Amino acid sequence: MSSGQSLFRSFIKLPMSVLVKGTAIPSNPIEDHNIDISKPVVYALPFSSNVDLLTLQKQAIAVGLPDPLEPIVLNGEERNRFVFIASRPTLINSDQHVPSESIALFSDLLKEHEKDPTLDVQVIPTTVLWGRKPGKEETPKPYLQPMNGLQKTQAVLASGRDCMVRFSPVVSLRYMADSHGTDESIAHKLARVARIHFSRQKLAASGPNLPNRQVLFHRLLNSQVIEQAIKDHAQSNNVPEEKARKEAQQIMDEIAADFSYKLVKSGDHVLTWLWNKLYQGINVSNASTVRRLAQDGHEIVYVPCHRSHMDYLLLSYVLYNEGMVPPHIAAGINLNFFPAGPIFRRGGAFFIRRSFKGNKLYSTIFREYLAELFAKGYSVEYFSEGGRSRTGRLLQAKTGMLAMTIQAMLRGLNRPVTLVPVYIGYEHVMEVSTYAKELRGKRKEKEKRWSGTENAT
Repeated sequence: MSSGQSLFRSFIKLPMSVLVKGTAIPSNPIEDHNIDISKPVVYALPFSSNVDLLTLQKQAIAVGLPDPLEPIVLNGEERNRFVFIASRPTLINSDQHVPSESIALFSDLLKEHEKDPTLDVQVIPTTVLWGRKPGKEETPKPYLQPMNGLQKTQAVLASGRDCMVRFSPVVSLRYMADSHGTDESIAHKLARVARIHFSRQKLAASGPNLPNRQVLFHRLLNSQVIEQAIKDHAQSNNVPEEKARKEAQQIMDEIAADFSYKLVKSGDHVLTWLWNKLYQGINVSNASTVRRLAQDGHEIVYVPCHRSHMDYLLLSYVLYNEGMVPPHIAAGINLNFFPAGPIFRRGGAFFIRRSFKGNKLYSTIFREYLAELFAKGYSVEYFSEGGRSRTGRLLQAKTGMLAMTIQAMLRGLNRPVTLVPVYIGYEHVMEVSTYAKELRGKRKEKEKRWSGTENAT
């Protein structure tokens, strides 16, 4: 480490301790990724950045991993414990390349494996994400962008409290050396593998670029399938096509979500307070499996059991805090009332009528909207039971949403679709007193603006 770099890190360490509050994902990477800390560990970061390195240092030490600024010693020689896969752009030069010292370190480590058959250096691809706001579809950008010094300063000031350090599964250099050799071309291959990891990490954390809602409507309403449904609707109801098109526009507006990262981020603080008031804790199991699926590019469909209105809030909250994107949620149209409806819609809810029967235009638009979500890579959540169980037992599944999921898959999705069953259990269900009254014969009350949670469905 050069004395200049060391001095700069010492200079920025104090302000960073005040401005940056990072979160490690997963919270226990040693267990989740089966990291053997008795073996040498090297961290691979996407871009040359002292700010990222110091942020990584704090989180790595907190979760029990080696300090990235402490060198590793092999055969009596000290080497850096970190490597940057791309150079940092400057204000006047945006060109990126794999730094020669990074290739040299990878090559050197591979040669050490050739000399020592017992050596196994574990490379951990690690990304420091400053905020998780998805991009806009109309202005596509790379999922992971380098930042020059000014941009990084702005990121720390704007998103220092929304910073996430994602640890990927380890890459074994022993495996690479044994399977592919130890020449310099393998060092370049390692850099390419790490870059793929970084892009997938960012995509899993932020999700696909979001479309402008009206642009999405225009694209769907002008699709061949919906155009034909509008013509059929106009003909069967003996109305002008323009009127049928306006009805289709209204249906789309009724259905579609309007996802807002700002609301999700604010909602995280509100829900943290709420859960601390309501529950003694939230226990999460098998999050690492789902996170791996997301990072491997699967189209994930969450299928939770349904006992309470807390279900979708809890699942979105848990996924967000586990470093994944909250899903788009199929919500009953009865929840689309002010002020709950607009809030749910911006939290990712899209609304569905209780029955499509006899309304081919509505069913076509809903099916095409769902297929669009899958095609663009948004995770989706729906309750196969349809409504909440009043007794705690699972209800008979309704197959409509599952059928539309399979139809979307058969249209030619270029990635696997994975259904993730989710069990949500409670020490106390919030609506239990209302359920008891309904089971004794009282009619379910219709949702309205000032009804409490117990009256929601």
